[in-house]
Amino acid sequence: MSFVSLALVDDHPIIIEGLTHVLGSQGLFDVVATGCTSRDALSIAQIHRPAVMILDLSKQGSTAATIAEIRLKHPSIKTLVFTAELSVQRAIDAFAAGATGYASKSCSLEELSRAVRIVANGEAYVSPTLAASVNSALRSASVARTAVPAPTLNAREHQIVRLLLDGKTNREIASGLGITERTVKHYMTVLMHKLNVRNRVEAVIAAQNLSRDAAERSVSRASDVRARPPRSVAAPRSGLPDALVQGRFS
Repeated sequence: MSFVSLALVDDHPIIIEGLTHVLGSQGLFDVVATGCTSRDALSIAQIHRPAVMILDLSKQGSTAATIAEIRLKHPSIKTLVFTAELSVQRAIDAFAAGATGYASKSCSLEELSRAVRIVANGEAYVSPTLAASVNSALRSASVARTAVPAPTLNAREHQIVRLLLDGKTNREIASGLGITERTVKHYMTVLMHKLNVRNRVEAVIAAQNLSRDAAERSVSRASDVRARPPRSVAAPRSGLPDALVQGRFS
């Protein structure tokens, strides 16, 4: 079994000590370095190149700024913010800076372990206690973007979108569809391009919006058909028959 190399950076030494003990004792992770400051984080990234850095700096803006610099200089390092500050805006700022995950310090050890493994695999993670609020904020932000035509997805992409909405990981999607995880990652890259998003969290939000919009269009069209008065037998007809009304995802 291969270990996930971890670096732990937190400006509360007792958090570092606790994480080193509980994660190091699981037999899944190798804690290669620890630190307490932004400077420590940057030095660790340069020297140790861990797969995942668990990071929390309480000084305003320090966490996002540090993540952005690590992302710029060492894009292969995944960062997981592990914080007691359940601020939606802070989560949004962290993802915008390049974080791969955002977890609450009130989570269980099992959840934290899962979060680290998901992030190490290159997939985004948000604690369930924050997910709804973060998703709502991202959805609101997406409304402000310039409107673009709805992307056209093929059958396989529709399947992957539905599994994304169910919260499945790449490995679970691959297993469910009988394809390789590498193939799923290829489809995810294509989907992110089509949906005009930067990461998995935004991909899920975009997929939710597409699904919701399609359902609303379908309901609206069905209502129009029911409300429309009967045609005269002699009335000219144009376009498709009224019965051929369906949503993009039907």
